[in-house]
Amino acid sequence: MVNEQFYTFAANFKIMWTKRILIRFFAWRTKHLKQRQFILILSLIIGILSGLAAVLLKNIVHFVHQLLTSGFDLESENILYLFYPITGIIITVVFVKYILKDDIGHGVSKILYSMSKRNGYIKTHNTYSSMVASTMTVGFGGSVGLESPIVLTGASIGSNIGRFFRLNYKTVLLLIGCGSSAAIAGIFNAPIAGLVFTLEVLMLDLTMASIIPLLIAAVTGTTVSFFLMEKGALFAFGNVEPFLLDNIPHYIFLGLFAGLISILFTRTTMFVEEKFHQIHKSISRFVIGGVILSVLIFLFPSLYGEGYDSLLQILQGNVEAVTHNSFFYSLRDSFWFLILYLALVIVFKIVAMSVTTASGGVGGIFAPSLFTGGFAGLLLALLINKLAVGDVPLTSFALVGMAGVMAGVMHSPLTAIFLIAEITGGYELFIPLIITSTISFLTINYFEPHSIYTKRLALKGELMTHHKDKAALSLLRVNKLIESNFLTVDENATLGELVKIIAKSERNVFPVIDKERNFKGVVFINEIRDIVFKPEIYDKVHVSELMFMPDVSVHPDESMEKVATKFHKSGHYNIPVVKDGKYIGFVSRARVFSKYRELIKEFSDD
Repeated sequence: MVNEQFYTFAANFKIMWTKRILIRFFAWRTKHLKQRQFILILSLIIGILSGLAAVLLKNIVHFVHQLLTSGFDLESENILYLFYPITGIIITVVFVKYILKDDIGHGVSKILYSMSKRNGYIKTHNTYSSMVASTMTVGFGGSVGLESPIVLTGASIGSNIGRFFRLNYKTVLLLIGCGSSAAIAGIFNAPIAGLVFTLEVLMLDLTMASIIPLLIAAVTGTTVSFFLMEKGALFAFGNVEPFLLDNIPHYIFLGLFAGLISILFTRTTMFVEEKFHQIHKSISRFVIGGVILSVLIFLFPSLYGEGYDSLLQILQGNVEAVTHNSFFYSLRDSFWFLILYLALVIVFKIVAMSVTTASGGVGGIFAPSLFTGGFAGLLLALLINKLAVGDVPLTSFALVGMAGVMAGVMHSPLTAIFLIAEITGGYELFIPLIITSTISFLTINYFEPHSIYTKRLALKGELMTHHKDKAALSLLRVNKLIESNFLTVDENATLGELVKIIAKSERNVFPVIDKERNFKGVVFINEIRDIVFKPEIYDKVHVSELMFMPDVSVHPDESMEKVATKFHKSGHYNIPVVKDGKYIGFVSRARVFSKYRELIKEFSDD
């Protein structure tokens, strides 16, 4: 008992002193630091922490990969490829389901959801949990990327720092962007790509107030990575062949091809994940997924992990290296077999990635899209040269193909362009990168208006966009705007009883309910004005004769964009909120518009 009291006292004492220190710090900051200066300092800190997280994750996965696969005979298959991937999936599922007890998949989508629906709140455990889980998944061969987990980590660092210092919503979003920029910049040594990723994929508005913090974070993350990243863990390529104007038609065709591959990528991913979602038992999901993944990697070892090793091999001109450790190594010298093999690898990379995440693995689509694009570019270049319709450089086509598929899948042409330019250490390919990425984006945008990150959120009306009107509406919640000061009336009440209620009410609308609060309709005072002053009929007329059912109603969980549409089409100023047939309250056009104007002012304020 004494020990319990002592520990309680010690805990309370610690909390008390922590609060005092924080109060003093906030007072000092208010006195000595302007808000803008404070944000710049925080962007530097977030850049350092996110850069360190990127270095740590990338290096650990690199060493795990080397430890598990070093010594493999390149000229023959290896049975261990049947066991590594499913082992990684099992370890990840155990960690996520029984230790973490939370869903941490689809990292970028989670960031977008938190920005749109949770006021920038990202759980504290996301500062480390995605790193741990993705290490287990990718290190053991899961065919996904590390970029999405590290972006979620960086965003979580920014979100939690912003909430710790009790910053407003707009500033928290900026710090989330700083963490994301630094994470991408750190994992690729590409500061411009990190900045553009935040603006293009996370759809953070670019203003004078945001550009400097984002730049500071991105450059800081890159600097940390430059000094600490193990060279073998970093994906970079510097030997780029010069661009020739004669190849412009081929790059245009590559853009169309990359756009079609992007459509295949997006729809296959959605299809596989939907099929796995229909498997209700989690043990069945990871067993089925783990077996499929292991078999695919055993047959096509280049699908193992992120796939950057295979990409580097083909960029260095060693095309036959894609058959290393496979059953098909002896057939590597056959041109048409190699074409078939590359095509199968492209298709099965998409399947392997989808199966990895759907069965419980943790990782992203960033690396798989680059991998798929690189192999697609190589495949097309080999065919062009073989069929004598041109003479194109294999390396350049592979690099530009990487940008093309990434631009299509992620709907991020600028990120793709600058990422490949920075990876290659120059802008020799800038023109073909622009041509191919733009055409790929336009191609997929015709069929899929939303990226693979935003498709699910957009269908639910939960997506934050650059469109300020839609962004503001996405942040409004029906359940926060419900007005409950409408006096209700029983459906069996008389006109006289209704008149008494009208005398007490400040509103001109009266919801009609039964004893179980089931919504039966409404009575508008303007509709009964001609009879409320006729006492002789008070006992003869009943509410059930005066009420009518509105043509529209609102559910408390409905998106505000749909509610705004209902206001516009119906012309009503008040719409009833009903859940499971029960009356809850009303949402009014005036209150929605007032709150909307407040948010628009906040968005527009620099």
